Amino acid sequence: MVMVRIRSRDGLERVSIDNTNITVSQLKTLIQNQLQIPVPSQTLSTNQSLLLAKSPSDLLKFTDMSNPDTPLSSLSISHGSLIFLAYDGERTIAGPAVRPAGSFGRKMTIDDLIAKQMRVTRQENPHCDSVSFDRDCANAFQHYVNETLAFAVKRGGFMYGTVSEEGKVEVDFIYEPPQQGTEEVLMLLRDSDEEKLVEAITACLGMRRVGFIFTQTIMQDKKDYTLSHREVLQAAELHAESELKEWVTAVVKLEVSEDGGADVHFEAFQMSDMCIRLFKEGWFETEIGEDADPKLSKMKKDVVVGTKDVKEVDNDFFLVVVKILDHLGPLSSTFPIENRITQVTMRALRSHLDRAKNLPFVKRISDFHLLLFLAKYLDLNSDVPALAECVLAQTAVPEGYQILIESMATT
Repeated sequence: MVMVRIRSRDGLERVSIDNTNITVSQLKTLIQNQLQIPVPSQTLSTNQSLLLAKSPSDLLKFTDMSNPDTPLSSLSISHGSLIFLAYDGERTIAGPAVRPAGSFGRKMTIDDLIAKQMRVTRQENPHCDSVSFDRDCANAFQHYVNETLAFAVKRGGFMYGTVSEEGKVEVDFIYEPPQQGTEEVLMLLRDSDEEKLVEAITACLGMRRVGFIFTQTIMQDKKDYTLSHREVLQAAELHAESELKEWVTAVVKLEVSEDGGADVHFEAFQMSDMCIRLFKEGWFETEIGEDADPKLSKMKKDVVVGTKDVKEVDNDFFLVVVKILDHLGPLSSTFPIENRITQVTMRALRSHLDRAKNLPFVKRISDFHLLLFLAKYLDLNSDVPALAECVLAQTAVPEGYQILIESMATT
């Protein structure tokens, strides 16, 4: 038996097939049977950009799996391969099976005994003293989700900056990876090649990834929770991936008052040590049904909350509040930001340089998003570090690089 992973707007699911010699048509039938998505509604591709398609004409551009008679083996699909799926319409995703909690009247297994040691309590103090946002980068993020997206769909990004010896986190810019957001779900379509460029630039700037920021939609403002179960899972996954004890999760929301006024609010948390442990050890139920209460996280086994054995934990138990400050960082955030609705072009580079023509050239390029744009056309091992080091030290940019960048802007 072979398993392939299917990534759709609903998240990651699995489909079992007999072997990879079956055709695309046969795979679609299996998806229909196992995931309840009708064959005529399905568009499949090995290209993750499929999930960013916004119209039927966009879907037609993905042709690698359009021939129903193509064998999966000819597409280098094997056990564990990832296939992307777009479909029309709605579907209901079944929730996890529930068995009675508690141990009275049945034998205690080793797993039961381990569960008894999993006591979920509130963590009083975070591992970071505070998180401070560069005003320009925070404003660039909230302005986009407020003015362009109108808080109608979720948006997220990785926060980069520094961590002091005292545990003070400073966020100097936000990198927004490719993504797809709905009212309830934020799917990050991470580009490993682009992230390599990001990490190379930030290393030269003396910075690192320090947290994750995302928005809640205007519809979520009416819900009775701080973070939903989906948000807890995503935040815990990224926190665990980072291996940084000071890692911060920030939430941006639009709060509407009774008189109709609206204010943008930033909140910051750390996921508790117990939350990260439970996530790493696979205790969380990751398949979430539509009828699930969003303020509760479901566990695969009993945990102890207070004096009770439970399989549902209030998400607030996993959150440790972090104090928020602001500062004026070393970088600007005026260059168009990557992976948004409007594609960044050389015309944007020319406009940016023209607007800042009265400033020293190093000031004109002291913007992470501009450096990331340039890095896609320059040498990662020599050019990118040279420019980043000039920005870090605020020293004059060599004339050769100035000429090169200005010539790129005029093409």
